[in-house]
Amino acid sequence: MNERFGGVNVSEYLVTGNEYVSLPTIRQRDGAIEGLSFLHMGAKGMIELCGSAGLPLMKPFAEINGLGIPDGGLRWERLNSWVPRFSGEYGGCRLEGTLLAPIGERGFGYRLVLSAGADDVDYRLGLSGCWARALHSVNESKPIEAEKHAYCSGWNHSFVMDMRPGLSLFAFAPIFTENRDGCPVRDWFDKRGDEIHYSIERTGRLGADESVELCVWFGLGFEEVAASTSAKEMLRQGWDAELQKTLGWLKERERTVGDEKLDETLNLNMFFSYFFGGGLTLDTEEFVLVTSRSPRYYVSAAYWDRDSLLWSFPAILMADSETAAEMLRYVFTRQIRNIGIHSRFIDGTLLEPGFELDELCAPVIALGMYVEKTGDRAILAEDCVRRGIDRILKFLRTKRSLKVALYETFLQPTDDMRSYPYICYDNVLVWYMLRKIDELFPGDWQGLADEAAHVRAAIMEHCVKEKDGKPMFAWSVDLDGGWDVYDEPPGSLLMLPHYGFCGMDDEIWKNTAEVIRRKDYPYSFADCPIAEIGCPHAPHPWVLSISNSLLSDKKEDARRHLALCSMDNGIACESVDEYTGESRTGDAFATCAGFLAYAIDNAFGGRKRVIT
Repeated sequence: MNERFGGVNVSEYLVTGNEYVSLPTIRQRDGAIEGLSFLHMGAKGMIELCGSAGLPLMKPFAEINGLGIPDGGLRWERLNSWVPRFSGEYGGCRLEGTLLAPIGERGFGYRLVLSAGADDVDYRLGLSGCWARALHSVNESKPIEAEKHAYCSGWNHSFVMDMRPGLSLFAFAPIFTENRDGCPVRDWFDKRGDEIHYSIERTGRLGADESVELCVWFGLGFEEVAASTSAKEMLRQGWDAELQKTLGWLKERERTVGDEKLDETLNLNMFFSYFFGGGLTLDTEEFVLVTSRSPRYYVSAAYWDRDSLLWSFPAILMADSETAAEMLRYVFTRQIRNIGIHSRFIDGTLLEPGFELDELCAPVIALGMYVEKTGDRAILAEDCVRRGIDRILKFLRTKRSLKVALYETFLQPTDDMRSYPYICYDNVLVWYMLRKIDELFPGDWQGLADEAAHVRAAIMEHCVKEKDGKPMFAWSVDLDGGWDVYDEPPGSLLMLPHYGFCGMDDEIWKNTAEVIRRKDYPYSFADCPIAEIGCPHAPHPWVLSISNSLLSDKKEDARRHLALCSMDNGIACESVDEYTGESRTGDAFATCAGFLAYAIDNAFGGRKRVIT
């Protein structure tokens, strides 16, 4: 099949999830779930449950008069930009399926409905699958070496699967309505070597124009009772109640810019960033932030200050200010000890060393955005915030040049090694941060406004260079005459007006933008259909560059480029092919998805949808 959905071939994936569980690999061709993931503080990252090479973790099936329904031909939609639902026509019957991870619940449900046409039919309808692997993921995914268990439980009328490397690590349990319309639901499980195979199904006969439903809830928990009762809670609440609660939550947060296609991209990416850029840990129920809860992103399940606070945070603030406040408190408690260091585990301990100046500035930039948007100044009085600001400023002072008011970094915004120690974009963030602290905490830290003025003067003196007879902002400099023409989408010189350092009519900035966008700059892709900037880290146009253009002087060009991009089935990736717009690197990039949603909203006057 070559059916299209959202401009993307059906061989690709859909996603959904809630605060606890992520479904990152829902196959479009057949509705199968290849795996699920959840955050785990004890594991300092993410755990994935996966199927085998030949069998997914879970797959819907249907037989009509003894003939199985073939893969393909499914038509998909997203309810309120997030809940996936499919339908297909086979043998005169209609099959529908919906995957729902209800807000506030520790699990998800899969609902199948089979409707007969003009003739009576015998049917078989169900879900089957294989739990073959449990993986521990922090950037890399590695198998958890422990025995899998499957057994009947007194806490549900089905079975439970779990893993106990000594004490329980997690459990996973289905539940369903046992008998409905006289047609019982049957289940079985079987351990084959180290794999657990199972099936849950209904069989019977449908009269003309009759329908049959199978709804299976899957609960997660620390152990058997928690998993079983999580599933039972959703069963007791009922499908319709859980669906309407979730759709109501989504509807309250959906936004519009008055363009149907942009609205689709905005809301899908906003919700993806919300549910895949953070969540609650299964074992401790703590809110944490990550680059992505999808193992398809190449550095998943770890924390970066820049990614979460400069990219994801603005979108979460649009969607839900209470969650944005939780993000700040998590950063100023769990993560503050190693603030500004390359990457960390979700518990705040060091993952990858290396200082990054933009990451040191990120918490203050997000804090200022939060206060400006919500008017909530009470958070400024919280002890963790004040101590965190003090820590940031003390650390910042150790990075100041002894000669001038420029601050060095070790790694660039791509996390790659710098060429020269003083990056212009990073020092603009320092300038912005110092002024913001002085504004938020007037008089509490002395001399910040003066230091900000010195930083600005130092940028203008040392970071402005001449190329082709015109002044421009260098990417990075030393204080001995070294400098380079360069740009990186994760921290672009195009963003200087966005931070208020200069206007878009500033001649130096305009010259800079012209240089890095023109044909002779090796990463401009100026002659390509998608003429956005890349860099050596990923030598194709970046989705972050589209966002930067939306937020600067090229929003209409960026709109056209975005219209050519399928990305990762409509979700932001790191970079796209400059001709086709398909993902080239960094699928399922949750924090980038947030920045794209925010940039669309900001560029085109986004507002909440009218709730009717």
